Amino acid sequence: MHSLELPSCLPAAHRNFIAHALEVFQSDPRILGVAAGGSILTGEMDEFSDVDLLVVTQPQAQQGILRERTALAGRLGTLLSGFSGEHVGEPRLLICLYDDPLLHVDLKFVSLDDLHERVEDPLLLWARDASVAKALARGTACFPQPDIAWIEARFWVWMHYGAGKIGRGELFEAIDFISFIRSAVLGRLALRRAGARPQGVRRIEMRDGVFAAALRETVPAYDASDCLRALEACMRLYRELRADTEMAGGNPAAEAAVQAYVADVRKGLQAQ
Repeated sequence: MHSLELPSCLPAAHRNFIAHALEVFQSDPRILGVAAGGSILTGEMDEFSDVDLLVVTQPQAQQGILRERTALAGRLGTLLSGFSGEHVGEPRLLICLYDDPLLHVDLKFVSLDDLHERVEDPLLLWARDASVAKALARGTACFPQPDIAWIEARFWVWMHYGAGKIGRGELFEAIDFISFIRSAVLGRLALRRAGARPQGVRRIEMRDGVFAAALRETVPAYDASDCLRALEACMRLYRELRADTEMAGGNPAAEAAVQAYVADVRKGLQAQ
């Protein structure tokens, strides 16, 4: 067996949980290794961080472990709740909340045969043999990057949709929509520009404080005029970010038509 010393940056609660989890996983012969992901990789883990563990299983045991994973997770601590991650596109993930101490823990159970496909290179904490390291060496981590052409093909249609909801008075829908644009478009493009992982708006305040300050303009109040102001801020920031990409020209006809439509919506609000 091969074990690594846990990083010194870990808070005591996280360190103690991981240490006990490793003991439990080592006792199950179907499990070949355990690795850590997330903020532990960058040394940024703090008291508010989740614990992200990758649990590597024997290929022939994968389905059985997936059926038993909630019971297995219950052996790691006082499990308050646990549910699978289909809503984030990862059915192998078990999202857990533990008590004493209260910790959010993500357990992703991955077959050895699938370990080469991953979005990050995890920190191997323990391995039963050399098979886990060999499987990791067969692949390269690739975190999904924003596709500016894909975004541009949709962005102005999205802006028309948002302006229409504001004009109709569906303000909760508009506020949710603007949040989607902030996370799926603006945050991802800004983080990529900053050389960080383009994961929504995660840690954008730390990665690009100047842009984060500008992004505050996209947070509206429950007011139609303010929602439209925030939507216009989204358009302005998108143009700024687009200028820093390989996209040249975009779709000027759609952009101009939507800008005119937004202006008409604003006139309508002012006339009310």
